[in-house]
Amino acid sequence: MSTTRPCSPGDRGPEPSGAPEASEGGAQGAEVSQGGAATVTSGSPGGRQVRRLSFDDASGVVPLARDFARQALYAWAWLPAATADRRAAAEDVLLVVSELVTNACLHAEGPDGMVLSCDNKVIRVEVSDRGAGQPTPRTPHRAGRPGGHGMFIVQRLCLDWGVIRTPDTAGKTVWAELGAAPA
Repeated sequence: MSTTRPCSPGDRGPEPSGAPEASEGGAQGAEVSQGGAATVTSGSPGGRQVRRLSFDDASGVVPLARDFARQALYAWAWLPAATADRRAAAEDVLLVVSELVTNACLHAEGPDGMVLSCDNKVIRVEVSDRGAGQPTPRTPHRAGRPGGHGMFIVQRLCLDWGVIRTPDTAGKTVWAELGAAPA
């Protein structure tokens, strides 16, 4: 279900983007190719690890975002996957990253940045853009009709997803949360 909220759902704490905990911990280097800038923070309170990618002057942002997410999944030990369920969970994360970044490209003049955060139970993907639109799954969903399946896929794969808007600021952050696969 899509939700528009001023804050994060559930009891997992404050939003990773802009939260004080996202800037604490020891910064580590991260490789980013084809433009863009990455920041990695680890050792955050509650065991949350955060990685940020800026798409400034980047080309090929969808493959860039997928590569960045894949690097994070390796760093967080989601990959290499020991079981088929764990591999499927990692592939779901990469697919959600692709769908959210592609939607920002198609409907919001491109993404500004992406934040990935992970604790032991949930990985959260956030994609920020300057668009005013509201992403929604196509209803009714028609599997044979080309295009328009991105948010339907996100809705089906994720525990929850939604949109965060900041008052008096252009744009939005579309977020999605996926559960960790059983060990």
